Amino acid sequence: MAGDDISKLSIKKAGTVAGAGKKKKYIILLIIIFVLIATGILYKQGLLTPALEVRVSKVVNIYPSQTYTLLNASGYVVAQRKAAVASKITGRLVYLGVEEGSRVKKGQVIARLENDDAVAARNRALANVNAAKSALEQAMAEFDDAVLNFNRMLKLYEKGSVARSENDIAEARWKRAKAAVSAHKSSIKASEEALKEAEVLLEYATIRAPFDAVVLTKNADIGDIITPLGAATNAKAAVVDIADMESLQVEVDVSESNIGIVKNGQPCEIQLDALQDSRFRGAVHMIVPTADRTKASVMVKVAFKEKDPRILPEMSAKVAFLAREVLPEEEKRLAAIPADAITGFEGKESVFIVKDGHAYKTEIKTGRRIGNLVELLGGAGIGEIMVAKPTNKVKDGIKIKALED
Repeated sequence: MAGDDISKLSIKKAGTVAGAGKKKKYIILLIIIFVLIATGILYKQGLLTPALEVRVSKVVNIYPSQTYTLLNASGYVVAQRKAAVASKITGRLVYLGVEEGSRVKKGQVIARLENDDAVAARNRALANVNAAKSALEQAMAEFDDAVLNFNRMLKLYEKGSVARSENDIAEARWKRAKAAVSAHKSSIKASEEALKEAEVLLEYATIRAPFDAVVLTKNADIGDIITPLGAATNAKAAVVDIADMESLQVEVDVSESNIGIVKNGQPCEIQLDALQDSRFRGAVHMIVPTADRTKASVMVKVAFKEKDPRILPEMSAKVAFLAREVLPEEEKRLAAIPADAITGFEGKESVFIVKDGHAYKTEIKTGRRIGNLVELLGGAGIGEIMVAKPTNKVKDGIKIKALED
């Protein structure tokens, strides 16, 4: 039994044990090296470092006037001279020569009412004038004959060839002829005044433009009854509504607390919602001397310095009240960035553009300074995000976390 146990015993070779341990060390070393390399890569990519919190800003497209705007207000374009063109008499509309958008001149015929009765009255008055003139011509002939007869009788009477009674008869005839002439002249004047009255009544049937304007709305059609009061069923008061496009102004409400900023003649810049890409120069025309208690505001009227056919009444508008006039070189929109976002010196200026959660240093080209902004001429595009106030901690490629203002 003892011999059998001894025969089963064996001794392992030392070289085999040492080789296995050495192999295990190599594996551990390789794992460590791999971990270090992976850590280095991750560290370099910023995955193992906390993101640097920074404020960001954007490349914006602005008008230079925005940097010296004192106050903004909203309102509407309103024609200061407009009219609802109607007739002074009641009648049926038989002619309408305009439509919406038509441009009319002062005195131009817009519409005409049925006027047969007025035409007949005018013709009758004209005939009366002609009859009165004919009667005057007859009276003048009678007057001339009476004058000759009276002069002849007066000479014969002075010679004693005729009796005094015959001379008196000739004198009376002359006076009657003279009075007849005066009466016929007065009759002509009365007939001419009656003719003017008939022509005025006839003109009431003709509706004319009171000033140069554009037709805004057409309120009646041929066949409609037009009446001054518009009280009758289906009757129309105004044929068209017109507005003088040269009198367009923007009316805005300015709060009472800010009205002290606004002055008469103050330069303004007007932007219309319908024409977003255009800015119009203006000036304060009037501060209406009364306040609206329901809105605690004062109305301010702003006039356009240049007219534009695209501007229409009732367009919504925004008015910027400026500290000074807009210079010619400031009329166009430009790209700009905050001045404190720029690092470096002139000629080698740069910003840190934010992309995919990292900040990358980018060289830019700048222009003039506009308030706290700087004109951007190249290096970045509109809408790109950049670090607003880069510190020494901001490096090229650093991981960042943008903070919201």
